[in-house]
Amino acid sequence: MPAQTLQTDGFVLLKRAPSDSFQSFTLFSAEHGSLLILQRIGKKATAGSVPLDLFDEVTLMLESSNQGQTWFVKEARLIARPVGIGRGYESLRFASVLSGLVARNQVEPESRERVATLLRTAFAAFAAGARPDVVYFKSLYVFARDEGYPLNQDWFPTLSAEDRAAVATLLNRPLAEQTATPALVTRLQAQLERYLSGHTDIIIP
Repeated sequence: MPAQTLQTDGFVLLKRAPSDSFQSFTLFSAEHGSLLILQRIGKKATAGSVPLDLFDEVTLMLESSNQGQTWFVKEARLIARPVGIGRGYESLRFASVLSGLVARNQVEPESRERVATLLRTAFAAFAAGARPDVVYFKSLYVFARDEGYPLNQDWFPTLSAEDRAAVATLLNRPLAEQTATPALVTRLQAQLERYLSGHTDIIIP
C-alpha cells in the first residue's frame, strides 16, 4: 500500500523524549485535529526542514505508512516561533498547561478553527510576558465555551457577587489593565477547573 501524504498547518503542543533517530510531537491542526508526528533528528535531518520545537506554528508536509496513526515530517516550514515564552518560568508553565489541555482533549471539527485562533493568540500573549496567569484563565474559559459548555449560564451564577465581578474583569479587560492579584486568579482558576472536571468531559492537565 502506498504511503499517504498530508500537507497541513498546525501548532506543536507536546514534545516527547527522543527515541532512536526521531523526535516525536503532538501537533494540533485546524483541519485534522491532533496528529502524532515524528521528525528525524541528528545528521540525517531532512534538508530544508526546520527542527520543530514546542509552541511552533508550522506548515508541514507529512507522510504516513500506517493509515495516519503516525506521520513522518518530510518538510517543515516555520510560520511563527514565540521565543519569548521560554524567557519566563510562569509563561512557560502556563503555555505548557494550555498545550496539554488542547492535546489531551478531543476537539470537535466545528471547533478546531476557533481553537487554532486561541492557540495563536495565547502563545503570542505568553511570549509577551504580561500576566500569564490571566492569559491562561482567559484561554481555559474560551476553550470550554467554544466547546459548547454554558459557562455563563451554569458556572458563573454559582460564584459570589465579588467573584463574578472579578471574572468579568479578567475576561473583558486587556492584559495591560488587569489588576487582580495572582492569588485571586489562582483561586478563580481552581474554581473553574473544579466545575469543568465535575460537569464536562474536558480533561484538565
